[in-house]
Amino acid sequence: MTVNRKRINRICNLVLLIVVSLSWGYVIAAAFQVQERLKALYTLVHEIEAERQKNEKNLLNISKLHDRLPADDKGTSHQQKLKSLYTAVADAEHEEELLRKALTKVNEIRSIRNERRIQARNAGNKETIRRGTLMKMLQGSAQTLPLWVGKPDEKLPPLCGAVPAEASYVAKPGDMVAALVKGSDEEENWILAEVVSFSSSSNKYEVDDIDEEQKDRHVLSKRRVVPLPLMRANPETDPHALFPKGSVVMALYPQTTCFYKAVVNQLPTSSTEEYEVLFEDPSYADGYSPPLPCCSEICHCHQR
Repeated sequence: MTVNRKRINRICNLVLLIVVSLSWGYVIAAAFQVQERLKALYTLVHEIEAERQKNEKNLLNISKLHDRLPADDKGTSHQQKLKSLYTAVADAEHEEELLRKALTKVNEIRSIRNERRIQARNAGNKETIRRGTLMKMLQGSAQTLPLWVGKPDEKLPPLCGAVPAEASYVAKPGDMVAALVKGSDEEENWILAEVVSFSSSSNKYEVDDIDEEQKDRHVLSKRRVVPLPLMRANPETDPHALFPKGSVVMALYPQTTCFYKAVVNQLPTSSTEEYEVLFEDPSYADGYSPPLPCCSEICHCHQR
């Protein structure tokens, strides 16, 4: 479908929101880096639109010619014309290259924003966020997690969808993880936390509870920390990277920052859909909650 100018402006405005959301004290160097990437992204969006319009016309011509071409017709002018039209493949590859460049710019802006947030936290300027706002932020973060767009037969990287991290993997500062912590009543719970640091000498993480009301920092061994997905898997192209239906997982319960044991009831069918899970709940006759939506922050940490 052709991207009209209104859609281009919507894309640009969405990217601009990333800049607006940066803290007021953003350093000049970082602001300059973002501005440069926005300029490049603006140019790329227009180049992508031009390529898309050209390629869409070529693909339409190929489709029409295929419909007119008899199955046993060989060596005709139609065949020669069809052969020439397949140069559209090269044009499509160029469009793909532009799209990947644009995605790279968006991810670079996200990285700069995250680095600034970590700097502010380390400087003691961590902003207090209300629970309602935090829930909306977590949902937005899950929905905007980068979507893996691989090339044909390209292997998915670790922490993409249900693909686990390698045993030697160490989560980076600012990454979201599931952390097994003890509460004031000595009961252990899996919580959503943010990595502060990792000590290779002690093999321990320092993590912050994402819940602002708790304001707790924990020092945990590596086996009590499970890195969460860094990218979403596309159900339409990489269905094997999803948690299978019926598998037992630990998932974020809606409107909370805690993980609970659940069974995958329904898989997403598109990149914008969520999982549907059944949480273990003894208050129900069958021991499970009604089907509830669950974002991509889902893990197998109950097995650890």
